[in-house]
Amino acid sequence: MPQPTDFPVDATAWSAFLATSVDAGLETGRELIARLKDGSPRSTAEVLALWNDTDIAIGTASARAHLFAEVHPDAAVREAAEASAQAAEDLLTERGLDHELWQVVAATDDAGLDADAARVREHVLRDFRRAGVDRSPEERERLRALAQRCTEIGLEFSRNIRDGVRTVRLRPEQLAGLPDDFVAAHPAGDDGLVALTTEYPDMVPFRTYATDAEARLALTREYLQLAYPANEPLLAELLALRAQRAQLLGYADWPTYDTEPKMIGTGAAIAEFIERLDGLTAEPARRDVEQMLARFRQDDPSVQAVTSADNLYYDQVIRREDYDVDSQAVRQYFSYPAVRDGVLATIGTLFDLTFAPVHAPTWHDDVAVYDVTDSGERIGRIYLDMHPRAGKFNHAAQFSLTPGIAGHALPEGVLVCNFPTGLMEHDDVVTFFHEFGHLVHEILGGHQAWAMFTGVATEWDFVEAPSQLLEEWAWDTGVLQSFAKNEAGEPIPADLVARMRRADTFARGAWTRRQLNFTALSYGLHADAPADLAAYTAAVDERFGPYAPIPGTHQYAGFGHLEGYGSAYYTYLWSLVIAKDLRSAFGDDLMNPVVGRRYRDAILAPGGSADAADLVERFLGRPTAFEPFESWLAEGA
Repeated sequence: MPQPTDFPVDATAWSAFLATSVDAGLETGRELIARLKDGSPRSTAEVLALWNDTDIAIGTASARAHLFAEVHPDAAVREAAEASAQAAEDLLTERGLDHELWQVVAATDDAGLDADAARVREHVLRDFRRAGVDRSPEERERLRALAQRCTEIGLEFSRNIRDGVRTVRLRPEQLAGLPDDFVAAHPAGDDGLVALTTEYPDMVPFRTYATDAEARLALTREYLQLAYPANEPLLAELLALRAQRAQLLGYADWPTYDTEPKMIGTGAAIAEFIERLDGLTAEPARRDVEQMLARFRQDDPSVQAVTSADNLYYDQVIRREDYDVDSQAVRQYFSYPAVRDGVLATIGTLFDLTFAPVHAPTWHDDVAVYDVTDSGERIGRIYLDMHPRAGKFNHAAQFSLTPGIAGHALPEGVLVCNFPTGLMEHDDVVTFFHEFGHLVHEILGGHQAWAMFTGVATEWDFVEAPSQLLEEWAWDTGVLQSFAKNEAGEPIPADLVARMRRADTFARGAWTRRQLNFTALSYGLHADAPADLAAYTAAVDERFGPYAPIPGTHQYAGFGHLEGYGSAYYTYLWSLVIAKDLRSAFGDDLMNPVVGRRYRDAILAPGGSADAADLVERFLGRPTAFEPFESWLAEGA
């Protein structure tokens, strides 16, 4: 029976832990690759089994290295893990360009293979081709060098964002409008000023509630300067190198190369998707921003535009005044411990799972551990690392710790967020459900025989859809009333949830338009890398807005998705279209156990063992449709 990971109890033992659980895995991967090339006669099934073993060894080592580079509290451990992550990526690059290894796999055939094994063989050969294994030795060496340098840049780019937290110091009166618990948690220092950082638990509440527009602007400007200027030359180099890689491989540009194995299929299809959404969102976004600007001018008649320093504030002002939803009143129902327990209970009921707390050592005392059981059998383990600290990944994401393999390894996933320890915004609750969607996908999909298909290993532009679907549960009255209670133990009123849902239709056009801005920036930078990143970003802002840019900022330097998602930020809107269609299957009862189980079995449990379009069609009984997304968008008109 596979067992979960044992972590060191002694902080000094982490170097040895990385050596045995990460570096040793990479060495095993190298040994298995050598075995595949040793000339021994092997059947196709035997070749693929050895290949799968290399995937398991390298994939597990890589997952752990990338995780600990982002979350370990010891900078020396983070640095060592980052070096191991680089080594893992380099090994995968070398494997993909190994001409002799390719010949071993190419000499096999799919006669007698079952469907999963045949799919593995097909994908391996596809990935060899996409790596450039059939190119000349000189071209392969150039491709290897380019890929290795891209990995180096990517790690440094992410590190600069993670470590680049900025601080502003404000007068205490500039915290006017903030909730009492926020003010109490931010006392003035010896200089009489209050320090606020660009970390989410400071930045989001401040931008949402601070009445002082200049103070909001000061903190937002710092946030939009994250990792600048360090990341500007890195991003420019990364874009150029990706373009070179694509062209060496015979593709017109990086998006054309990158989309080949994704649902969308072609780079040109991203451009078409952007144009379609442009037509749907331009007018609704314009109306939303005009309404914000009109309300802003009631406070300051001289103001000329709404920027990203203002939109969160006036969004909640309008929701309070026009929809009778006071965000600060809503907060009282969402304490972190209750939200955590509520999310676990909701997902457990929906998917017939149990989350049992476990007392076990981890990398930090803040981390909570749960075994995931199904009918009394442990099927995975999850880790919740949910609060900010120095040197930690400063957004919200799910990381794999141990990719699950049937009969070999228990799937283990880690939720890494930056939530407050006390009262949460409802937006935080939505994010919790979203990220937990990735986590439960990691566990339920983590029981494949083939490492290539385990966990969330679907097409990358589908991977957000299950998480975006789970956001719906954060808006359901029955779900919220099961855990959202104030200090007196009173559940959130049903009429308040109804008003929250109505208020959520406001600024839907502007929100979607802002996502479209990021989508166009991500795609455009990669389709034709500009000489001037700032000027190109300004041009995208000019077209898509929806908010006026803040002069002198460089938000692309802190746009972490440009490293991880590359040209594929469109994934969020593409997946949202699918998620809104998946939502239609639940009708009026999100907690319907029959539909929940069918969704679990059809969408989550298969992992990447089938094309995402086929998984969706199995669940819906038809191909996915665009109309539910259009209807959702129109609700805000």
